[in-house]
Parts: sequence; C-alpha cells; structure tokens
Amino acid sequence: MKSGPISPRCEGGARPFPGIAGQALLPRQEAGGADLGGISAGRRLYIGLMKALCLLSACVTCGVALFLIGYVLFKGVPSVTWELLSTKPSYLEGTIGILPDILNTVYIITATLLIVLPLGVGAAIYLTEYARNKRLVAVIEYAAETLSGIPSIIFGLVGMLLFANTFGSCLLAGALTLVIMNLPTVMRTAQESLKTVPQSYREGAFGLGAGKWRVVRTVVLPGCVDGVVTGCILSAGRILGESAALLFTAGFAHTLNGFFTGLGSPGATLTVALYLYAKEPGPGGAEAAFAIAAILMALTLCINLAAALAGRYFKKRSAL
Repeated sequence: MKSGPISPRCEGGARPFPGIAGQALLPRQEAGGADLGGISAGRRLYIGLMKALCLLSACVTCGVALFLIGYVLFKGVPSVTWELLSTKPSYLEGTIGILPDILNTVYIITATLLIVLPLGVGAAIYLTEYARNKRLVAVIEYAAETLSGIPSIIFGLVGMLLFANTFGSCLLAGALTLVIMNLPTVMRTAQESLKTVPQSYREGAFGLGAGKWRVVRTVVLPGCVDGVVTGCILSAGRILGESAALLFTAGFAHTLNGFFTGLGSPGATLTVALYLYAKEPGPGGAEAAFAIAAILMALTLCINLAAALAGRYFKKRSAL
C-alpha cells in the first residue's frame, strides 16, 4: 500500500493551509505574536496610535487619582489630632471637634443597613426563587435600575417631603432616605448572587425532601453569602460618602447623643460636617475640612479593601 506525499509543516509543527496551484498558505499570525509584515503601513500606524492613546488614558486616570489622594492626605493628615477626634465643637472656646459627627455617621449607617438589608435580600429572594410572573419581575428590575440612576439630590427632596415632614429633621429621616437610595443596589447585588448558585443544588435538596424555604435558607443563601456581604459593605461605603440627601433630611447639629436619642435628633454626619466647615471663613475651617476629607478617604479605602477581602474569604470557604 503506497503512502501519499507528506504535506510540509510550518515552524512549530502547524500544517499550512492548502493554496491555489499547490502553493501553501501559512496561517496568519496575529499581532502580539507577532509578524505584522502582512499589514499595511497605515494599519500599523493606526494600531500604534490606538495603543499610545490607551496608555495615555490609563496614565492620566491613574495620575489624577493619585494626585487627588496624595493632595488630600498631604493637606489633611497633619490636622488629624486626638483632640479633633475626641471632642465636640465649641464656639465659646473656639475649638473644633468631630466626635459627634463620627457617632452620627455610625448611627445612620447602622440604622440604614438594619432596614435595607432585610428588604433588599428579601426582595431578591422573592424575585429569584418565588416569582413566576416574568413580566412582573422585569418591571421590578427595570424600576430598580431606574432608581439607582436618579441623582441623590432628588432623593433628598423626596425624603424631606415624606420623612422630614413626618419625623422632623433627624437622623431617622436621613436613614429612611438612604434606605430608598440603597435598596436597588442591595436588591440587584443579592439577586445576581442568588443566580450564581447552581440549579443542581436546589434540585438535590428537593430530591431529599426539603421544602422551598428550607432549600433557600440552608442551600441557596449559604452559597451566595459572599455577594450579599460584598453588597452590604459597598452600600456602607455609599452611605458614608452621601451628603446631598442628608442636607435636606438629617440636619446640621453637632451634639453628642446615644443611639436611640440620636436617631430622633438632628445631626451632621462627616460629609455634612465637611461641607459646613469648608464654608466657614478662616484657616480653622479649611484645616478641619481637609482633616475630615482625609478621614473619609481612609475609611473609603478600608471599606473597599474589606469588601475585597470578604469576597475572597467567602469564595475560599465555599470552595472547601
């Protein structure tokens, strides 16, 4: 039995493509591998120009971010003292302290998360696990995405009309306004996390005789806890940096109160205090504003780092 002629091979062992009249066409090498001899000079110029523009954009973006972070920390860190962090402001003594503002920020973050997490996660569970009307689910998801794109000043006006007129200007009114702002984010984050749980997990639990709620509670929720925790931490970061909505609802007071007393009293958070001190004449107000900005930036970096570490921890835990 005669064997036919063996077709030649290219470098690296790849067979050439058959050409016309017995000619062999080598596979086209893509850029990056990279033989650009077959590309025209204009095309090479265009590719080089696009790479240069992408590199320039990345450098400008990173440079602006690093400049802002460095400038705020350079101006604010020297003004951060123990006296600033542990006292309240006094116009009679001429001192500036942000302890009431720190406590008000903690109070409003805690109150908002205590309300928005059950609502957001519960809505996500219903839409993912129980809802059968796909049209209703689509309408709710569209409404949530629309709410997440509304400017915060609009939420502030709505909160002033609904909550501030009912409870007065207090931290509770600000917390309820922030609940409306963060509910779409928490709901969509939890919903996407629930969708990542494989359907085979649910079917296996149903096959063992578990009910619907038991499957959700013992199988689905533990499988997506990383996304829920990450969404919770990121929501806390958004609450920390919110000021426009709180200007209309929470008030501007710098008084020390307990948790429940503070919820029913007006109070300024760190971002509102930053706005107020930045408007004060004289160097003292500017120094306090930069100090608060440095504290807020450090807290934001810590929250983002905590979100990343929490997501990594729960992913490793679920892989075991």
